[in-house]
Amino acid sequence: MSQHHDDHHEHGHIQLEYQPALPIPNGKLCLWLFLSTEIMFFAGLIGAYIVLRFGAPTWPSPHDVHLSEPIGAFNTFVLICSSLSVVLALEAAKSNKTGLAKFWMCVTFLLGLSFLGVKAYEYKEKFAHGIYPAYPHGLLYDKPDVYYASAVKVALEDAAKECTTQIDLVDKSAADIDAAKSELEEAEKPEDKKKAEEKLAAAQKVNEQAVAMADTYKERRETLELLRNGLIQWNTRQATQTANPVEGQALLSSIAYTIQHPHEDEEELTRLVEEKGTLTTKLAELEKAEEKDPQEIALIQTRLKLIDYLTADNAEVLRHGVNHTYDWLDLPFVIPSGNMWASTYFLLTGFHAIHVLVGLIVFAVALPATLGVAKATFIEAAGLYWHFVDLVWIFLFPILYLF
Repeated sequence: MSQHHDDHHEHGHIQLEYQPALPIPNGKLCLWLFLSTEIMFFAGLIGAYIVLRFGAPTWPSPHDVHLSEPIGAFNTFVLICSSLSVVLALEAAKSNKTGLAKFWMCVTFLLGLSFLGVKAYEYKEKFAHGIYPAYPHGLLYDKPDVYYASAVKVALEDAAKECTTQIDLVDKSAADIDAAKSELEEAEKPEDKKKAEEKLAAAQKVNEQAVAMADTYKERRETLELLRNGLIQWNTRQATQTANPVEGQALLSSIAYTIQHPHEDEEELTRLVEEKGTLTTKLAELEKAEEKDPQEIALIQTRLKLIDYLTADNAEVLRHGVNHTYDWLDLPFVIPSGNMWASTYFLLTGFHAIHVLVGLIVFAVALPATLGVAKATFIEAAGLYWHFVDLVWIFLFPILYLF
């Protein structure tokens, strides 16, 4: 260097060397350009989420929407480990240790696959609880209004029809048994007798199952009718008849609280006890009146029956909500700003999962090859993409699961 410098002084001019474009391979340059567009893409999504999240008057807690912080933390740990393993794969490839490079590449692939598996489990849990990115499959409502009450009523009626169908199955299967017996008696050929015996055995099996479940379905139907008449119809009617909008909204909110509530509320129990006292007095007056109103008396009796049902056993049903008490029943529920949360959650995690899937495809393509020095550049490019995917998740985890 000093000799070269002395030569410059000796000859009195500087010699320049030609350097073509940037001192990095074209493939890596294209990857950085691609990642820059991806950064802008996710920055827009995350920025929009933050604006919506902190600008919304209400926002569901992770517990309300069945988000598990430990599961999210586990997935974060999995992705960080995968970033480390892909670096180890690159170092092994640079040292031409092809077997070791393939091992770490397999580890990276399996960790990425584990991340998607956990994410699929989380999605399954959301769908099982009626949380979807949009209607019509979702059971989620943003506020307890007349539309929500109507949706609950329809769900109760559909469930009651299903119970009736199952109860009627006892009579239908009994009729099938009689028909199969008649067919067996009339059958002359051996093959016809065999078919009739199979039909009789199938009908008897269905009948046994239907009889065993008949009492359960009758009990369920009674509960459904009690909720429909004593809760939905009563509260909706009272809400539409009252001149005070605050009282009307409280009655509709009471429906949502009874179905599913985020926390225990002693005020609701106190309100029901006071309402029971008022209705008991009113019922006594109606029954003593000269001109009785059978319809009004029946409505109040149903309402009192529902209050007794909700406040029995130390208000077990009321404190836990109908949806949590009966695992066979999924009624529409209210979570303020829940639909906004669901839309943003599935959008952000869905796009991130697609990027993880693309990374796994790249790793799957590389795995069959010999991962030596010649493949080091490819592994480095794939690793850069994978680090970006991990970095995005490190931003998503706290804003989705912790705040």
